[in-house]
Amino acid sequence: MAANSTITVTALVLCVGVSAAVIAGTPYKGEGHMMMVPDEIEWAPVGSMEPGAQIAVLEGDLGSEEPFTIRLKLPANYVVAPHHHPAYERVTVLSGTLYFAHGEEFDRANAKALPEGSLAILSPGDPMYGYTDEEVTIQVHGTGPWGIDYLNPEDDPRQ
Repeated sequence: MAANSTITVTALVLCVGVSAAVIAGTPYKGEGHMMMVPDEIEWAPVGSMEPGAQIAVLEGDLGSEEPFTIRLKLPANYVVAPHHHPAYERVTVLSGTLYFAHGEEFDRANAKALPEGSLAILSPGDPMYGYTDEEVTIQVHGTGPWGIDYLNPEDDPRQ
């Protein structure tokens, strides 16, 4: 399968996984202003991540070539297996500490602690992984289409 086809399929699968979030609350589509307080955010399971992770799609359509903003809530002791994305990933840690690293093999010793307020900008196709010791909420924004490809197919919960 060609790389572009893989990216498109991945983005579509991710969109199916987050369709509950889109149905639960309509994300901002670029018309006028949108303001939201934390209690108004609607969370749903993430189809492309191991159980326990939750997503809120705040802006955009992850399957389209347009800006998006999502939030991910990861429980304590959660592992994000080595993976990469088709586009730039811009991560802001909103609460907790996310341990994140660049690489193809999961290794806690190489992960950098990113406490609340930290920023990470990760380039397309570069492998990365992470974990939590406590509940963590991050905000991710970029331009779609968006998706996630796990380096080890056995780590992909969509299989």
